[in-house]
Amino acid sequence: MALNGILAFFNFGTGEVIVIVAVILLLFGGKKIPELMKGIGKGVKSFRQGMNEVEDELKKPIEDSESDKDK
Repeated sequence: MALNGILAFFNFGTGEVIVIVAVILLLFGGKKIPELMKGIGKGVKSFRQGMNEVEDELKKPIEDSESDKDK
């Protein structure tokens, strides 16, 4: 379902997706693709963790100032 949304956003059809997958297979080979996906997954996880840390740092001064007002 999410894939359909992504494909609609980029306006890719089935033929284009097949060509893209074939090119990726030719460039990286069947053995390298799992390693590539693992690396991408680690990168996304690290990015999300960094975004959560930034969000926590931004919320922290707001919470501190609210607790100072209560005192």
